[in-house]
Amino acid sequence: MSHPLKVGAVVITMGNRPDELRALLDSVAQQEGDRVEVVVVGNGSPVPDVPEGVRTVELPENLGIPGGRNVGIEAFGPSGRDVDVLLFLDDDGLLAGHDTAELCRQAFTADPALGIISFRIADPETGDTQRRHVPRLRASDPMRSSRVTTFLGGANAVRTQVFAEVGGLPDAFFYAHEETDLAWRALDAGWMIDYRSDMVLYHPATAPSRHAVYHRMVARNRVWLARRNLPAPLVPVYLGVWMLLTLLRRPSRPALRAWFGGFREGWSTPCGPRRPMKWRTVWRLTRLGRPPVV
Repeated sequence: MSHPLKVGAVVITMGNRPDELRALLDSVAQQEGDRVEVVVVGNGSPVPDVPEGVRTVELPENLGIPGGRNVGIEAFGPSGRDVDVLLFLDDDGLLAGHDTAELCRQAFTADPALGIISFRIADPETGDTQRRHVPRLRASDPMRSSRVTTFLGGANAVRTQVFAEVGGLPDAFFYAHEETDLAWRALDAGWMIDYRSDMVLYHPATAPSRHAVYHRMVARNRVWLARRNLPAPLVPVYLGVWMLLTLLRRPSRPALRAWFGGFREGWSTPCGPRRPMKWRTVWRLTRLGRPPVV
């Protein structure tokens, strides 16, 4: 008789949202089934008071989102091997239901090829899901679950075997596109990704551009993403499409200046190891509705 999958959770914090962090940790503690072990990583800041039993790691400097999450993964042993599944949750989020961890156990047990689950993010007051939080091109119906080609960084579950096979998140990205980098590597290794509308993280509606470094990081990391993962003929196509889309969105002059600065930086700085995906992975992404040119 098989044992239930062990589930852990990683939360990174800057220490500036203690009330929201406590509410999130309470929602994790209320999950049905076996206890979810939690690690909170203070990303260059002290960790606020947390409930008994929650482990903490305080980093002397801010390693960025992927770097902080990678530290959280390793807190569960190499590649997180002490547990079977890791939840990654924003510190100002809140699990809407008490069955999310149990639904994850069921999903990963039922489908051995499933590597990553992306939760639905909903505003706690309105229940609405922003279009950008549905990780597919056809995003008009956030209540439709489906196979997808990427996932949401602060509301997901990952089978730790994925990390053991393809590695963790790209530390150098710091912020933006680190999820797609991991998703593409996982898909290339044969894993699948699901978007599940019934697994909900409440999170206040926000704009990504609230981050001062948004435009530069998005452009730089988009170039790095292509250089690291795409077959050579697709690199200029992918980046050309995204440059056109950026221009069509008519950003402000300062934002556009920052974007082009990041784009140049993406070409002039090391992007990490290059492991282009197989052409059959390109075809798989295309069949899933998002060819790696957009």
